[in-house]
Amino acid sequence: MPESRKRHRVFVVHDEFVVASSLAAMLRHQGFDARSFTDPLKALSAAASEAPELLISDFAMSLLSGSELASQVRHHNPDCEVLLFSAQGMNGILGQDGYTGQRFQILTMLWHPTDLSTRANMEIELAY
Repeated sequence: MPESRKRHRVFVVHDEFVVASSLAAMLRHQGFDARSFTDPLKALSAAASEAPELLISDFAMSLLSGSELASQVRHHNPDCEVLLFSAQGMNGILGQDGYTGQRFQILTMLWHPTDLSTRANMEIELAY
């Protein structure tokens, strides 16, 4: 019997359903246990009961910024890796309220979908 590979839990949070669900579907296709959320407060609640190993979140969202979400998820799960992405790039993130200055990996929205899968694998591997 082939050795089963652990399916790493990933939460994808974006306030646009199509973006969140598409990214999560792509990651599931790559072998991740990926869930999508359009409400960062629901993602935070889910993280309390089933902690993700990786949080991928849009930076600019209503209710809670990606940085604030990541900080709160890490408060309860310090080993969770974080990838924030923004259509505005680094300058837009650094100039926004809600950026806590914590060390998060940041991607711009100008990437190919396979880059996300590669980044997700790298972040999880670096954590172990």
